[in-house]
Amino acid sequence: MTDIESRIDTSRPHTARIWNYWTGGKDNYPVDREAGDRIRELHPGIGEYAKADRLFLGRAVRHLAAQEGVRQFLDIGTGLPSADNTHEVAQRVAPDARVVYVDNDPLVLTHARALLVGTPEGATDYLDADLRDVDTILAAAAKTLDLARPVALMLLGVVIFVEDDEESYGIVRRLMDALAPGSHLVLSHTVTHPDMPDVDAAVAFWNEHGTPKLTQRTPAAVARYFDGLELLEPGVVSCSAWRPQTPAPDVAMYAGVGRKRGE
Repeated sequence: MTDIESRIDTSRPHTARIWNYWTGGKDNYPVDREAGDRIRELHPGIGEYAKADRLFLGRAVRHLAAQEGVRQFLDIGTGLPSADNTHEVAQRVAPDARVVYVDNDPLVLTHARALLVGTPEGATDYLDADLRDVDTILAAAAKTLDLARPVALMLLGVVIFVEDDEESYGIVRRLMDALAPGSHLVLSHTVTHPDMPDVDAAVAFWNEHGTPKLTQRTPAAVARYFDGLELLEPGVVSCSAWRPQTPAPDVAMYAGVGRKRGE
């Protein structure tokens, strides 16, 4: 057994594996499926949130690669490999796109190293690091990415695991400050909203039984991550409402894309 494999805990449900279960994947355990089903009882639409977040990733990456000319992507909190991962979407548009994935979940690491293989023209790499290890991430990513050129920073459903507001905002600012003008922030976040009270119950259940614990924030608090950036239309909205091909119901995952202006 490798060091990474020895870190996999199958006794408690884990968010990456439950997310995988909700999106139809097979990289999960009975404990994850049991927790996922219980959360879905509390909030029947939760599986749609996972799918909506994934579709948002695809639309955002396609837009950045095709319309904004972005050729570098730093995807932190990758989660388990699924259909249309960041490098697949980006390299479909631009085969020379370079992508660095970052996660610290051992099951994610095990699968990513086997499955996340990109085009010969581009590059795909994977780092074992925590979101809070900003200096480590930037130093390692610079071996694959040219940080003097625009980079799309992908933070989908990951800052929710940083409980302290100022720490979470500070992490995002430090990462964006290190990137070149013309870089973009792509971020999604679970929200608390008076129109969606069952979401709060599902999150409370998760924080009692699962790992790691997550923090909800209001839509206004999610928008604060984009302070100082130029928000692309339609702003910070339900991820299902960010430039959808067909209209879809709102979900309690809010998202946006912001551009770092020239200096």
